[in-house]
Amino acid sequence: MSRTVVSKRSSWPRWARRGMLENIATAIIAIGFLMLFQPFALSLYTYSFITMLAGTLMFIIVSKFPE
Repeated sequence: MSRTVVSKRSSWPRWARRGMLENIATAIIAIGFLMLFQPFALSLYTYSFITMLAGTLMFIIVSKFPE
């Protein structure tokens, strides 16, 4: 007995799907991490926590999006 899986097409636009936006959020977190551990500019260090926080919040929100 074989079961047929019917995939329901998402009405979400292609750019708003989970895969690409999760990669962008991960990149933002990585940029914030690099900003935190660089020894050159105090302004980059100052905004590193906010950058990592924004990336983390984006990742949490985007992980709820459909694939």
